[in-house]
Parts: sequence; structure tokens; C-alpha cells
Amino acid sequence: MNTYEDHLRSISARETVLNKKFGGRFNFALVYPNFYRVGMSNLGIHIIYQLLNAHQQISCERFFLNPSANKILSVETQSPLNKFQIIGFAVSFEPDYFNIVKILRLGKINPCASERTDFDPIIIAGGPCATFNPEPLAEIFDAFVIGEGEEILPPLIDEIISTENLARSKRLEKISRLPGVYVPTFPQKVSRQWVKNLDEHFAHSMILTDDAEFNMYLIETARGCGRHCRFCMAGYCFRKPRNRSLDVLKQEILYAKQFGKKIGLMGAAISDYPQIDELCKFILDEKLQMSVASFRADSVTPELVQSLAASRLKTLTIAPEVGSEKMRRVINKGITEENIFNAVELGLKAGIKNFRLYFMIGLPFEELEDVEEIANLSARIKKFCAGRLTLSVNPFVPKPFTPFQWSPFAEKKYLDTALKILRGGLKSMRGVEIISESFKAAEIQAILARGDRKISEIVLQSETAQDFRKNFKAARLNENFYLRQRNLEENLPWDFLNQGFSKKYLIDEFNRAKNFKTTLPCFDGCTRCGVCKTISQDL
Repeated sequence: MNTYEDHLRSISARETVLNKKFGGRFNFALVYPNFYRVGMSNLGIHIIYQLLNAHQQISCERFFLNPSANKILSVETQSPLNKFQIIGFAVSFEPDYFNIVKILRLGKINPCASERTDFDPIIIAGGPCATFNPEPLAEIFDAFVIGEGEEILPPLIDEIISTENLARSKRLEKISRLPGVYVPTFPQKVSRQWVKNLDEHFAHSMILTDDAEFNMYLIETARGCGRHCRFCMAGYCFRKPRNRSLDVLKQEILYAKQFGKKIGLMGAAISDYPQIDELCKFILDEKLQMSVASFRADSVTPELVQSLAASRLKTLTIAPEVGSEKMRRVINKGITEENIFNAVELGLKAGIKNFRLYFMIGLPFEELEDVEEIANLSARIKKFCAGRLTLSVNPFVPKPFTPFQWSPFAEKKYLDTALKILRGGLKSMRGVEIISESFKAAEIQAILARGDRKISEIVLQSETAQDFRKNFKAARLNENFYLRQRNLEENLPWDFLNQGFSKKYLIDEFNRAKNFKTTLPCFDGCTRCGVCKTISQDL
């Protein structure tokens, strides 16, 4: 019978590591709090893995969740977690918070930061969740990376190494002085740090494996988004939008060609890349297949869709998000119904017959009539195309640092009614499937996303969502306090973070949504939100 160690050795043997490194006096455990197949499809893991191993004194190994094991060991050398001096978690999604607690316990490390000693590792967190609201995890981590790792990690690692002989509290106090580092025991205002020129930093797959969910060679084309969608945390916390140069992308594609894998283009909206047609043509001319993380219906091109079809894509994914013109103005998605049908038509002309549509329900200022329009739009699209139509319909979860951060999470009765309207409106149509996240799962995500230090105390005790519900109830906390409409003047748990734009800007955008007013995307010379004004001041 194969052991857990055998399983890890087998995984490692099937990997192709592009830049192997051995040695380094300090052992860094890079942890993705989910399964291997999920973590290895996250480009951020590849970027940080290479960044850390490029440091002369660091030897980085990876850890992933394994549900069948009663311990946790590294992929590279099957070493236990508690043998590493530094542990870094990449935290992308709120439901993974409970896996963090589970992994630390499996690694025989106290998950409570205040109870760890000078002999315990320094434990840090980075990723989107750390950047927009670290408070629900503040009882667990010693420090948080606020922003992009390429800018923050090198000086942070240097400081951790240079203070190795100091007491833990003194080390953390020194770390807290670094730009972009938040230490909960030494709270202060922290400004997000981010890469100004993407071409100065690589961002592609560093470890190739057939065992990842996305069996591709991943390449980042751009970072950030300037479309101002009012529900989207990534659009605000990764400003300003930045593109890699076409020459750099071509070089990365030529290097990737030797491995024969499909090229996975990563970015917030691949179709917004200024030279997307030339990039697609280059990939196909090199006899490679391609896939994209996402595209927008208003910027998708025939060349892009034809390239996806040539790469054997069977289902085209479009994210209208809403069904009515009113709600399109509310969320400021910036696409029209004509854009949506044009994208469908491009897919059909390229030979793609199946479509997946992403929608949200429970958005601010939404009424049931707007939900009916989702059903009506979907029905028209189904009549337009002959293949299978899948609707992914999920409850809206308000996120920090967006204009909708003050909005409530919709009540179960409303969401149930909305889903009933959708299913009823489409039940007579063959070839239509509706899938939706459970209310309970979305509700927990909503509590965690806008949680405070009290929530961190509950997360600290919880290895599963069921644990969290039980512990939340035992602590006599009020769900409605976390799910409710927030007051615009209210102090929010994440207000101590500076993302580069003002709270007033978010309030103005909230009021524009309330009045059904749209906002133009980012453009050169724009200083509306303040991020680009900050850049000019830095320069």
C-alpha cells in the first residue's frame, strides 16, 4: 500500500522544474491551502516559488492540503512543516481559511500567533485575501503582505534573516516597519505595494505537471483592471492596469514551445490586451494551442475566438453578470446586450456551440424584475445558439475596497425566490442547465470577507465551515452584524489599509450606482481614483 510519502514522491517525479535549486540556509515553506491540482494551477504560486528560490539564502519547498493524510509534508523532500523557519501561505479565497488552521495543526504548529515562541517559525500570508482584509486571519499570522510579492518579499525575507537572533516580538516590530507589511501586534497604516513595470519580473509557469487542474504553460499577459466594475475587488486592489510588452510575451511563448503544452494566457480580461490579435496569431503560428483566463464581451475579437476554437475549445464562457440595462449601469460592467450577442455570434462562427454564462443575484439596487431579465436574456441566447447553455448563478458577496463594500448580503428568502424565477423562466427550454453556489457557503464567505478581529478568533478554532458555524454560534456573535448594510460613515475593519484610492472615491461610486450612473474605464492621464496620482508623486 502506497504511503503519503510515496504519493508525494510520485507527484514530484512527474514534475518538470524549470529552475531547480538546492541548498539555502533558511527553509521557506510555501503553502497553498487547498489541493495540489488547484494550487499548481495558481500562477501566483509559480511566481513566488521562483522569487524565493532566487534568493541566495532561501530554499523553498511547497505544501498542499491532502485530505487522506494525518500529517503534512513538503512535495520536494517530504519534510515536516515544523522544520521550516519561515512559512508563507498564498491565500486567494475565503473558504480556504479553515484549511490554514487544519494545515498548521497537521504540521504540529500552534495556529495561534500570540502563543508561538521564539523557537517557532515566522508565519506570513499574502495574496488577494491578505491584501483587502487581513483582520479575519489576524490571530493566526505573524505578518501579512499587502500588495504584490515581487515588491515586498525580497526586503521582508532579508529582514527576517537579519533578525534571526532577536526575540520574536523584536523581530516582528522590525518587520512591521517595512513598506507593505502588516503585523497585527504592531498595527499601523499600511500602503499597498505593487509592481510598476511588469516586464521587469517574470510571470510564467515554473513547474510543469499533468496533475494540475489547468494542464497548461501559464503566462501572465497583464495585471490589474481599469474597467471599474463596482462589485469586483480585483479591479480595485490591483490597480493600475498594466500590460506586459508583446516582445516579452513572445519570448516566453518561444521558451514554452519546447514543452509542447497549451499556452494559458492569464489576466483580468485577456481581450483587453492591446495587441491580443497579434499575440493569438503568434501562438498559432508557432503550432501551439491556447486558452484564456477570461475575456470581455465588448473587447473580444474574431481572431481571439477563432484561436480558442482552433485550440479545441468546446464551450465559450461569457460573464454578463446581470440581465437588465438598469443593473448593467448599477454594476458599471460596461457591456451591452449587443456586445453579449456579438460574442455569442463570434463563437458560433468559429464552430463553438456551447456557452456558459456567469450571473450574480442579490446585487445592490436589484429587484426581482431584474432577475426576470436574466431569464429573458438567457432564453434569447439559447434560441440564438443550438448547443448547450449553462448558467452559473451565484449570490453576490460584498467585498472590501469596492463601492459595494457597504452593501448587505441578500437574505435567503430573496435569493431562493430569485433562483425560483430563473428556473421557472427557463424550465421549458431543453439544453439549459442552472448551477448555483449554496446559500450557506456564500453566507460564510460574506461573513469572512468583511470580518473583523472577532471573526479571526472563530476562524482560529475552525478546521471546517461546519466548525465555524458551531463556534460562531457558541461565541454568541450576530450574523446580521456582518451581513447587514453598513453605514457610509462607519469605521470598517480594513480602513487602516491604503490601496491608493480614497474612501470618498468609493462613496462617490456607490452613489453613482444608486443613481444608475456609469463611470468611464481608466485612461492615460486619469487621476480620478488617486492611484495614478500616487504614482506621479512617487516619481
